[in-house]
Amino acid sequence: MNDKLYDLMDWAEIEAVVYSEEDKPHDFLGAHVTEEGVLVQTFIPTAKSVEVSVKGINKTYPMVEEDETGFFAVLLPRKRIPEYKFIVTFDDDSVKELYDPYIFGPQITEKETKKFNAGICYDIYEKLGAHPMTINGISGVYFAVWAPNALRVSVVGDFVLWDGRRLPMRRLWDSGIFELFVPGLTEGTIYKYEIKAKGGLTYLKADPYANAAELRPDTASVVADIGSFDWSDQNWLEEREVLDTKSRPMFIYEMHLGSWKKPEDGREFYNYRELAPMVADYIKEMGYTHIELMPIMEHPLDASWGYQVTGYYAPTSRYGSPADFMYFMDYMHQQGIGVILDWVPAHFPRDTHGLCGFDGTCLYEHLDPRQGSHPHWGTLIYNYGRPEVKNFLIANALFWAKKYHVDGIRLDAVASMLYLDYGKNDGEWVANRYGGNENLEAVEFLKHLNSIFKKQAKGVILIAEESTAWPKITAPLDEEGLGFDYKWNMGWMNDFLGYMELDPIFRGAHHGELTFSMVYNYSEDFILSLSHDEVTHCKASMIGKMPGRREMKFANLRAAYGFMMSHPGKKLLFMGQDYGQFNEWSEEKSLEWELLQYEDHQKMSGYMKALLALYKSNPAMYQMDYDTEGFEWINSISANENVLVFLRRTKKESEDLLVVCNFSALVYENYKIGVPYHGKYKEIFNSDRVEFGGQGNVNPRQKTSKKDECDGRKDSIQIKVPSMGISVFSCTRAAEPISQNRIATATKAGGTGKAAASKTTRTRKTAPKKNLKEELERKIAEEEK
Repeated sequence: MNDKLYDLMDWAEIEAVVYSEEDKPHDFLGAHVTEEGVLVQTFIPTAKSVEVSVKGINKTYPMVEEDETGFFAVLLPRKRIPEYKFIVTFDDDSVKELYDPYIFGPQITEKETKKFNAGICYDIYEKLGAHPMTINGISGVYFAVWAPNALRVSVVGDFVLWDGRRLPMRRLWDSGIFELFVPGLTEGTIYKYEIKAKGGLTYLKADPYANAAELRPDTASVVADIGSFDWSDQNWLEEREVLDTKSRPMFIYEMHLGSWKKPEDGREFYNYRELAPMVADYIKEMGYTHIELMPIMEHPLDASWGYQVTGYYAPTSRYGSPADFMYFMDYMHQQGIGVILDWVPAHFPRDTHGLCGFDGTCLYEHLDPRQGSHPHWGTLIYNYGRPEVKNFLIANALFWAKKYHVDGIRLDAVASMLYLDYGKNDGEWVANRYGGNENLEAVEFLKHLNSIFKKQAKGVILIAEESTAWPKITAPLDEEGLGFDYKWNMGWMNDFLGYMELDPIFRGAHHGELTFSMVYNYSEDFILSLSHDEVTHCKASMIGKMPGRREMKFANLRAAYGFMMSHPGKKLLFMGQDYGQFNEWSEEKSLEWELLQYEDHQKMSGYMKALLALYKSNPAMYQMDYDTEGFEWINSISANENVLVFLRRTKKESEDLLVVCNFSALVYENYKIGVPYHGKYKEIFNSDRVEFGGQGNVNPRQKTSKKDECDGRKDSIQIKVPSMGISVFSCTRAAEPISQNRIATATKAGGTGKAAASKTTRTRKTAPKKNLKEELERKIAEEEK
């Protein structure tokens, strides 16, 4: 052994590398200038021999195996570090040329790490994770991961035979971030992090920031390049940024990609690219404005429907690659369809390859199970008080908006975030500093998220699934609100479905369940949701909830959807419910599209198309959902008749709509209802039309109101009200009819009437007296206008 080389050996460092406990390998491995020359050291346990090939000269330098475990070193007779490669002969006699991973500097600045540690590095996904790149003309993959309490972190995969000793990563300052650039790796490389915790426990973890993952049951991360897709939706994004969704129609079709349709060729799932045209064609045919995808982030368990996420930055590989999902998003936008993603920042699963106990400590979760565990769900709760955890989540929401162009994000289970005692019994939770059950750290996180999102993702909406009476969910941050754009109206959903499930003869006693939603309707900006949660786990499908025999079930469902459509608020309906699927939804099988061969299901589908067309073509149905002037009760008290009558309005009176709902089994002939003003009322929609599967109890002729007081209104009309149906009328104001008494009064009113009469008589002696009556009627009508 060369004496000079031997004297340069740091045996303590060599031992740290050999026993895989080194967290600053760049200080030791790689090339370093010494007084004796350039010292190059590497650790390749399966190598028989290693040579250093220096660029620019036709010469190699054999390395000396300083330790029999595979530690090699050589002293190059140079004063500066040259560009070089290793020529490695492995124990299977294969020979490979490898660049040294320990000659590259960090690709994350200290300033960026400080921002991350403060929870404000909102593009941290550009730094952490696995990123294909070229450094100094050498291509490879840059890896970075946050694991502050780990003793050592290595990147492993097939490229190092999953040996955690081979590629230990460098700890950056006091940030808790480990990083390493590995030359020669490419997109598609499978990898994990091997973490050695304090105490010696060594285990594998998937990358929390990975952009792709293996198909379950495999759990490794996959290197992906998500920056090379050629987007074609720039016009959509520009328009989205300036449009106000509150005053525009929004009817969301919620769907689970894996069970919407199944391939008939034996495959388990369609690819994102195959799904795109099929989904878009259906959405456009029906008339929905948006789709909402149940979580497409990577998750290990199909039965979780995506709500137990392990790969927050990776679209699930069940349906293809990241580029395939980008194609899906781009295609939807080109077809004029918005896309909302379900997102789960409330909890995460305990899978050992995931975030649980990531660096040997409770890093993403709380240590105390009373704070960090959901006893009912068996999942773990994020520690929202830790800046890096907040940064992980906030950056993730921005990631989907910026990298995948999503139009909205719906936050799942927000109530479980807001309350420390959510789903817990006494003794199973810890009060906040004031002794209350509010999760103050989660509140601050949600405000932080909404604040940054409004600035960096303009035009993208945030929706809260929040099932309690927590105030000001959608109020602006400067009004002490949480800042969400919309909130699911879970109260309306529970009350309405409870009412609709009743036999009509019992509905009268529950009339308040229909009307109560308008008591609090303007406290939040609501979305009326009939989601996947309502049609599974023995709750029955929407049509399955309806009482009565088959024909009555369809009539009830038509009335239900009609009332939902005309009620203030944006709308959401789960897939399969628009044509009346009887079976509950299951993630294991496709929707029952074959039902559309039957007439009643065809007519139900046709009804939904017509209803959506009505909704989108009449601004009164959507333009003032969140303005008290956009809705007005005509009759909300006819409980025994199961009837509701109300107006939907815009700022233009000519766009007013009169809505009549009947949830009884009776047809009401010549039913008198009050109207807002004297005018003509034309039925433009009726759920009982024969083409929708109804009995044809419609109002074919326009109705002119009469001076006959009803519902506290001076004018009224008489209509036919279909059983379990909804009728919608356009409203056109007309001149008030002139009573004989008023004409007589005007004629006798001293001067004006007599003078006018005398003048008319004098100047036009041949004019018949009836012209005076006509003139007075005209003048009075003009005055009233």
